[in-house]
Amino acid sequence: MTSLFDPLSLRGTTFVNRAWLAPMCQYSAVDGVPNDWHLVHLGARASGGFGLLLTEATAVAPEGRISPQDTGIWNDEQVVAWRRITDFVHARGTHVGIQLAHAGRKASTYAPFVPGDGTVPVAEGGWEALAPSPVAFPGLAAPAELSAAAVARIPRQFAAATRRALAAGFDVVEIHAAHGYLLHQFLSPLSNTRDDEYGGTAENRARLLVETADAVRAEWPDHLPLAVRVSATDWVPDGLGVEDVALVAKELAGHGVDLVDVSTGGNALADIPVGPAYQVPAAREVRAISGLPVAAVGVLEDPALADRVVAAGDADAVLIGRGALRDPSWALRAAHELGVATRVLPGSGPVVDRARVEATGWQPQYVRGAWR
Repeated sequence: MTSLFDPLSLRGTTFVNRAWLAPMCQYSAVDGVPNDWHLVHLGARASGGFGLLLTEATAVAPEGRISPQDTGIWNDEQVVAWRRITDFVHARGTHVGIQLAHAGRKASTYAPFVPGDGTVPVAEGGWEALAPSPVAFPGLAAPAELSAAAVARIPRQFAAATRRALAAGFDVVEIHAAHGYLLHQFLSPLSNTRDDEYGGTAENRARLLVETADAVRAEWPDHLPLAVRVSATDWVPDGLGVEDVALVAKELAGHGVDLVDVSTGGNALADIPVGPAYQVPAAREVRAISGLPVAAVGVLEDPALADRVVAAGDADAVLIGRGALRDPSWALRAAHELGVATRVLPGSGPVVDRARVEATGWQPQYVRGAWR
């Protein structure tokens, strides 16, 4: 049986465990530039025993931000700011990945803790959203339909962001094709009514995601993993279903994708039966059909439950979101509760040799807080 705390190797990268930090928007950047908040947020969890940290949705272009406060990676100032963070995370002995995103019709919205609701007007720092079709998400302004030339620019924007991600020191790139954002909008018939080569059939609706994966893989070194986050179902009768998305994942396996991060929903208002492990059946099916490793996410913060998901072969890794907001050391606590031995990471200086870290461990400065 495979444990949550067994290592996992993808291409030339070995993750010390399968307890990973989920991407979670912080809505705290200025002009797309991450700052001290992001350093502390990710740095704290880098000290908390996770095998991989994933950044929040990071826009490949200014118009691809969910909100004006989103992080980005479309210019060199952002690269320098991200490099400060990745260097700190690496010094803690773990890996860090960037989630590359374009919000499409769900762009230019108010952050949750900023006064306002719906789409941010241009006069208040917003912009016109772009989408496969001029179909509005409920409660948001109607987007402009992307021209054929504008669609062709999307993979190039992701490729340029990938080059910057490498310069910024990231170990993993994840393409965000879930939660109702641009690439999910192309996949789903609910939001894609195009009649060109990017609309209509399932193959055509998946074309932009496949082209984007190709463009990213071409810029991303062969020894580094590439992941894609998908929403395996729209949770409505006329939308995407798990088998539809699993078949897309199977195609992506031939385009350099190494892992599928399986979530659900976000492209339509739906009654979603949220509860412990509610998305695991979708992850299991995507894994079985695609043949790719998958990560499961969604109310998996009970360590025993997370461990069972991995041990059963339903997923190859588990992503922890809200539980990690409440407890930055969730992975270390989970190891204790599961009876997994931890160690003190080597050295107390600013750099930890990741090649020597073979088990989940405590930072030397925090070892006095270890559970006994």
